[in-house]
Amino acid sequence: MITPPRRAAAYADREIDCQEAMEPGFQAIIDCVLEAGWTRAEAKRALRRLIAADNMTQKENAKVEAELTIARAMIRAGRTRPW
Repeated sequence: MITPPRRAAAYADREIDCQEAMEPGFQAIIDCVLEAGWTRAEAKRALRRLIAADNMTQKENAKVEAELTIARAMIRAGRTRPW
């Protein structure tokens, strides 16, 4: 189980607390990857690429949400086409 933040609002050590909460799961993933035969360097590269892919996905999702919001507003305003 992942430990939740001490408070919902921002606080000075929130990122450190998040890192500490993730540490056991992270170590378990690394251990499994190494046991499966991958190298630590391969695991680190793969993790960096997964993080980059997640960042790209989040950006694209935000862009699509913004476009949908504009399209819905235009439709509500009486326009049948948002373009």
